[in-house]
Amino acid sequence: MLVFVLAACSKKEDVNYAEQQAAFDEAQIKSYINDNKIVATRDPSGVYYSVLTPGTGAYPTATSTVNVNYTGKFTDGTTFDSGNFTTVVNGNVIEGWKIGLQKINTNGRLLLMVPSALAYGPQGRGTIPANKVLVFTIDMLSIK
Repeated sequence: MLVFVLAACSKKEDVNYAEQQAAFDEAQIKSYINDNKIVATRDPSGVYYSVLTPGTGAYPTATSTVNVNYTGKFTDGTTFDSGNFTTVVNGNVIEGWKIGLQKINTNGRLLLMVPSALAYGPQGRGTIPANKVLVFTIDMLSIK
């Protein structure tokens, strides 16, 4: 019985922590949007995006292969990564990219604001600390 009670408390604490982090991320993204005077749309997942330059043609699907140029920053403006990347939309990318890549078509530019749970979460990765909101500028070069 004691094990059940402890397990239930642990799960409740995890849920509360996840909810608190989600609320913190949401506030941080909204502040970033406001401070930078961005017009953005909130996806039901919690990802925010702004189409900076509309592209042309069809949008990628989860199984499309895309080639993009990107720059990744923290909300304080610090760049943590940039480059060119080819991937299947639903491939080995963070969840926020799986959602965001389907919002832009060829020759379009997208600003993508990703809450930490849809990025690298509480574990972080490399130079990206735990629970960081990430901001990407993505140029869609091609879709196959």
